[in-house]
Amino acid sequence: MPTKSNSGRGSGSTATKNPPGNQTPNTPDINESEIARLKVDELRDRLRRRGVTDTADMRKDDLVKALVKSMGDGAKKSTSAGAGRSTGASRSTGASRSTGASRSTTKGGIRTGAHSSRSVKYSQEITSVDDEPERAGRSLVTTDHDVIRRWAEARKGVPCTVDGSEHDGHPGVLRFDFPANGREQRLREIGWEEWFRAFDERRLNFIYQEERSDERQSNFFRLESPDREDG
Repeated sequence: MPTKSNSGRGSGSTATKNPPGNQTPNTPDINESEIARLKVDELRDRLRRRGVTDTADMRKDDLVKALVKSMGDGAKKSTSAGAGRSTGASRSTGASRSTGASRSTTKGGIRTGAHSSRSVKYSQEITSVDDEPERAGRSLVTTDHDVIRRWAEARKGVPCTVDGSEHDGHPGVLRFDFPANGREQRLREIGWEEWFRAFDERRLNFIYQEERSDERQSNFFRLESPDREDG
C-alpha cells in the first residue's frame, strides 16, 4: 500500500485566519497575530494616529488589514529613507554631525547629553504605545510622538505654548492645558505638528507618569533637555 505523503499538511485545511507571527515580508516589527488580538476601538485609534480615517463602517478584519498595510507602508518609507541617507553619507558626513542634535526622534529613544538629569536616568524608557509601566507610580520617559499624544489626549490635554515665550516666530515654553482642571492663563493652544516640531528641535525628553502610586490617573509631566534648555 502506498504511503501517504505529509508534505501538504498545514497548507490548506489547518491554515488559520490569522496565523502567528509576521506574515508581511520585510517588516520585522509587524506581528499580524498580535494586531488581530486588538479590540476594534484600539484598531481604529491606531489607524487614526496614522492618518487613516473613515473607519467607522469597517469590520474588524478590514481594520486589521488596513493597520497592517499602513504599518507596512511606513516601514517601506523608512527603509527607503535609510537607503537614501546611506548613499549620500560620503557627501554629507560633516553636515550630519553638525545637525544631528536637531534631528527628530520618533522611536521613543531617550535624548542624552552632558547634562542629562537624574530624573531621565532613573525613569523607565517607553519606546512605543505597546510598552507598559513596570508598576503604578513609576516615572517614565519617552520621545515617541504617539506615546506623548495618546497620554495627553487620554487626559483631554491640549498642546499649548506660554504666551510671551515665543522667539523668532516659534513656540516658546511648551505645555499641555487640561481644561478639566480649569483653563490656565497665558497658555495659547497650538497644533500637534507645531508642538512636536519644537519638541524635536529643542531635543526635549518627556518625563511623565501614567498612574500615581495609588493607581489613580496622573497628569504629572515635565520636559527636559540634556542641554538644560528650559522646557
